[in-house]
This record gives sequence, C-alpha cells and structure tokens, in this order.
Amino acid sequence: MSIGPIPEPTPETAPFWQGAAEGELRIQRCVRCESFYFYPRPFCPKCNSDEVEWKRVSGRARLSSYIINYRPSPEFESKDPQIIALVTLAEGPRLCTNIVGVEPEPDNLPLGMELQVAFEPRGDQFLPVFKPVRI
Repeated sequence: MSIGPIPEPTPETAPFWQGAAEGELRIQRCVRCESFYFYPRPFCPKCNSDEVEWKRVSGRARLSSYIINYRPSPEFESKDPQIIALVTLAEGPRLCTNIVGVEPEPDNLPLGMELQVAFEPRGDQFLPVFKPVRI
C-alpha cells in the first residue's frame, strides 16, 4: 500500500474512483463532439455540451513533464523521492500523477517515454499511477 492522503470521492468523481478500484482508468467523453477530457465536470470544456459519459480508456500515456520531489509532505511518511509527473493519455487529456517502477533519476525519465497505468492501494481507494512500458 502506498503511503499518503486517501482520496475522498465526490459525486462528480465517483465513477473515476470506482473504475480505479476495478483496475480501469475512466475519464469523461463528450457524446456530441467525441472529445475526451479530464478533470471531471458535468459539461464538455470544448463544446459546452452536457451530454457527457464516462469511458474506460487504454491506460497508455507518454511522459510530458516531471519533477523529482526529494522533500515529500509529512503526510507521506516517507523519505523516498517521488516522481510527480504530467502525462498525456493516448486519448489526449493530461493527468497529474506519479511515476513508479523506475529509479528517480533524470536519465531514466526521457520526455515522451511510453507509460502504462497501474493502481496502488491508498486506504480504501486505489490511486492511478504510471510505470514505464518495458519493450
């Protein structure tokens, strides 16, 4: 189990967290313009339609940006460095997350690196994190 704050689902984010608990990455998609988007909201940020749905996505992403945090907040109760990253999902939206399964060194984190979602338990929730795709 990863150590840190436990996410608290809201009515707007419940489908996201339910998917994570089932090992699926789910984000919203506009029915009208077919755009995927993230963060959860009741309308499409592209066309303003309220015809939106939750869809399971591939979980594939590319590393867009990152920082190696050597001084985590006290609630993380760990002195291990964390890789905090911005990833671009294959479906288009960007997501702030953590990179796991790789040593926290810049040489190991080339921008554009292919990633795959994984889920770490955090209390009674599951947190989507990303790990490098090994070919």
